[in-house]
Amino acid sequence: MIESYLNTSPPLASIVARAAAVGLGVRGAFHPSAEDAELLPAVAPVGTLVLLGFTGSVQWPEFAASAEAKDGEPDPLDRWSRRVVAELAVEFGARELYPSGKPHVPFQRLAARAESVHASPIGLLVHPEYGLWHAYRGALLFRERIELPPRHDTASPCSTCSGKPRLSACPVDAFGAGGFLLEACLSHITSVAGAECRERGCRARRACPVGTEYRYPVKQMRFHTEAFIRSIRK
Repeated sequence: MIESYLNTSPPLASIVARAAAVGLGVRGAFHPSAEDAELLPAVAPVGTLVLLGFTGSVQWPEFAASAEAKDGEPDPLDRWSRRVVAELAVEFGARELYPSGKPHVPFQRLAARAESVHASPIGLLVHPEYGLWHAYRGALLFRERIELPPRHDTASPCSTCSGKPRLSACPVDAFGAGGFLLEACLSHITSVAGAECRERGCRARRACPVGTEYRYPVKQMRFHTEAFIRSIRK
């Protein structure tokens, strides 16, 4: 089965199905042009890039049930993502990329090429359906040009958002005109007063009215908050 993919381009539907079976969603795809060369590491020519990740809490149970989630070792989600994406890459004869580690790859810029997402006032990419409740876990690079469906671009939901509740919801005004105030955020969420943000997730993120039905459950929220705190303290 693996050998049959090495010299042929698998249809996108096959990639979608296999990714879903192992706990990942296809988050968009595009055919890189010469102008995209700066976004990609120096690898063989890339005909198609397929992004993989999470949409809301749909894929979360697969990770939560994994050995990486239970072994107590550092960076369980990154390790799980690398294992699963690498397995898909071998199966489909593709190369893989990740948003963490080296080489550094600007995944937010890749995402903007792959699907209709926009920068939000709090730095995360906002999706017209999922809002702020989505993530990118890796990408597959194919030499061939896979046939892709037409892209449907939408305006940023932030452009018509009344009152910008994400900005006013932060209890320490960490999202200002000068950028994200990391120390103010970290000081708050690690304090007694920051218990709500620590346990239920960032208040600014939860204030976004887009995609509320995809909001992460408490366990998923807490996992990401704790991972954020550990990453800053390293």
